Amino acid sequence: MSQAYPDVTSIAESVRGQEVSAQSIVAAALARIAEQNQQLNCFTSVLADQAMAEAESVDRAIAAGNDPGVLAGVPFGVKDLFDVAGITTLAGSKINADRPPAQQDATLVTRLKQAGAILVGAQMMDEYAYGFVTENSHYGASRNPHDLSRITGGSSGGSVASVAAGLVPFSLGSDTNGSIRVPAALCGIFGLKPTYGRLSRAGTYPFVGSLDHLGPFTRSVRDLALVFDVLQGYDPTDPVCTQRPPEACLPQLTKGIEGLRIAVADSYFRQGAEPEVLAAVDTIAMALNATQTVTIPAAGRARAAAFIITASEGSNLHLNDLRQRPQDFDDATRDRFLAGALMPANWYLQAQRFRSWYRDRVRELFQQVDIILAPATPCTAPLIGQQTLVLDGKEVLLRPNLGLYTQPLSFIGLPIVSVPVQRPAGQLPIGVQIIAAPYKEALVLRVAAYLEAQGIVAAPVPTFKPAN
Repeated sequence: MSQAYPDVTSIAESVRGQEVSAQSIVAAALARIAEQNQQLNCFTSVLADQAMAEAESVDRAIAAGNDPGVLAGVPFGVKDLFDVAGITTLAGSKINADRPPAQQDATLVTRLKQAGAILVGAQMMDEYAYGFVTENSHYGASRNPHDLSRITGGSSGGSVASVAAGLVPFSLGSDTNGSIRVPAALCGIFGLKPTYGRLSRAGTYPFVGSLDHLGPFTRSVRDLALVFDVLQGYDPTDPVCTQRPPEACLPQLTKGIEGLRIAVADSYFRQGAEPEVLAAVDTIAMALNATQTVTIPAAGRARAAAFIITASEGSNLHLNDLRQRPQDFDDATRDRFLAGALMPANWYLQAQRFRSWYRDRVRELFQQVDIILAPATPCTAPLIGQQTLVLDGKEVLLRPNLGLYTQPLSFIGLPIVSVPVQRPAGQLPIGVQIIAAPYKEALVLRVAAYLEAQGIVAAPVPTFKPAN
């Protein structure tokens, strides 16, 4: 088991087998955070004392002959919109810093702790999850472990960077328009956005109620499936959480791809991407023998509708603070919320009507194919502070266009895993989306596991060295 890049599975097996103590595992994670967080800016809070106490409890349980759970002694972090008992849920904002500490953990945090995992801290994000860069004007920018001059992507940037750099073996993030898949792609790890409503959102700070998803980040597919299986389950305190029974994904990873109908999304999903991004998609397609293409209809309109719903619902949540404390918002966040507050109601209603039509059309595609492949981002990680990028020869704003290929898919709640394509050492990571019909998380993870076993996808080791 590598201490530099520990994995969920080997840690839990070693701790449960008493080959290593949970306390030593957590102490090593805290040491890595102390050494590297100043450069990477991943964590907003580090819960050292609490984590060590919980690790001691795990060790005592094992010594007494009890099983503390399948994630025994595994350190993890959560995006700072998950409630953690005893600390304030910042959600990346200055305004929330005035709120009292959370009284109890979010449902997903509780489930992980019940499985023996050890929470070590809360992690950096864009303000109120409204962004794709994690360049937070209040708390600074998270930095990409593969090049410290570049962004992590967002809005779950701190969560992703912490896993990519090996500070923790897994973390939790959120995805409204792409905030799991964009940073996972730019930092070169695996990120799962489950079906909308599949995981409980209880105890998390909302962004856009009709679009918000939660999901995990890891450095391997097995770890992703293991963590996701722990997170599943109906929660009556979340009104959109599905009552569909959990489906164990881990046992299905070895089934392979025989008989699966796999296609590449064409048209909209081939426009604007840098050549190396399209080459990465083609590499995955070749490895999966995906010889057919499908056209996702009206994807551009879906993205436009997602913008309208995001701005409208997001701004409504913050109307009081927009009136009373406008100066305490990040300038870019405030401006987007103000624009959303001024949108006519009929725009929002029409966007939701279109959404229903679009959902039906895309689901029809899954009568013809089982899996669809698409790029996760149009480019590799841009520089911190970069304002624009070039798509199809046109200079466009960077921040909204990092979600070019993710928004039309999260808009209708499909399960998607972003996988890091193997690249030569020193090159920036590229991610590809593996997409399936609703509640087919096991299927996207199964395809990802096949690619990982073939050496086509893997989380690269960062090249940066912590400053002394």
